Amino acid sequence: MEPALSSIPEIDAIREDKDRDHGLFLLREMLRIRRFEEKAAEVYSLGKIRGFLHLYIGEEAVAVGAMQALTADDRIVATYREHGQALARGISANSLMAEMYGKLTGCSHGHGGSMHFFDVSRRFYGGYAIVGGGLPVAVGLALADRLQHNEKTITACFFGDGAAAEGEFYESLNLAALWKLPVLFLCENNLYAMGTALDRAFAQTNICLKAQAQGIESESVDGMSVLAVEAATRRAADAVRSTGRPFLLELHTYRFRAHSMADPDLYRTKKEIAEWQIRDPIKVFEQHLRERRLLTDADLASLESAVARELDEAVQFADSSPWEPVEDLTKDVCTPEAGKP
Repeated sequence: MEPALSSIPEIDAIREDKDRDHGLFLLREMLRIRRFEEKAAEVYSLGKIRGFLHLYIGEEAVAVGAMQALTADDRIVATYREHGQALARGISANSLMAEMYGKLTGCSHGHGGSMHFFDVSRRFYGGYAIVGGGLPVAVGLALADRLQHNEKTITACFFGDGAAAEGEFYESLNLAALWKLPVLFLCENNLYAMGTALDRAFAQTNICLKAQAQGIESESVDGMSVLAVEAATRRAADAVRSTGRPFLLELHTYRFRAHSMADPDLYRTKKEIAEWQIRDPIKVFEQHLRERRLLTDADLASLESAVARELDEAVQFADSSPWEPVEDLTKDVCTPEAGKP
């Protein structure tokens, strides 16, 4: 499947006034996600992380770019491939790694694991293992803000292209449009719903058109460019705040790894993967900064060193963190006795 994005603005056309500090920040955040995911794959292979593990490698520009347009008061709803969004939102690598280990010090106290990151202090409301499961939750959060007259707060909902085949996608967009709710729908279109190519499942592959059919304004964006994502998300977020109405961004991206660590990845060719890897969001942005003399070899080495230290600390933190006490295993679990927790 060829990346058909000729209509998307090129990087050079997107806000060339980026200063050095912001450029280095964006690069650092993408490196943090990439190296975190690589470290997660490493410790998963050692048996320290159990269950499923869905890596975000290749999609870093989406999480990092989008978060620049969101305020601390905005709400975030994500998918089971949410490590990147959680890191970009400011949840510590220590807390996230400990959660994947199933430790008490994790952001969900070890109850959620890789697919269920949750941090109310950061207004990060999951992490949903069910495809499309976060969409109605996002609509509910936006409805709550509307009822409480929180007029400057929006809810950003990340979901994959596979969710657009689910009933709750259409139901959620319909209610958001009908009730005029401040939801920013962010579709991370990586071309594959697990192992099924988009054009094998959808008669209409243009997800923007699906939003427009519900009366929702939409835009298609190059999700491999952190600057393009940031600029588009700012426009969309500003529109949601000013109108109180929903908006959908379709972010064209690609995951370089398989769907999960358990996936043999037999449904796409090595040639296709290699073609997308030429557009690696980190490498492309690094080159962008170098061409503008905003990045040196020393800068990159310093960033990599700082990220490596952070992740080494995160693994040590997770390794040394305690398990939940046995007596707490039924805490917050509804029991049959009179429906009491």
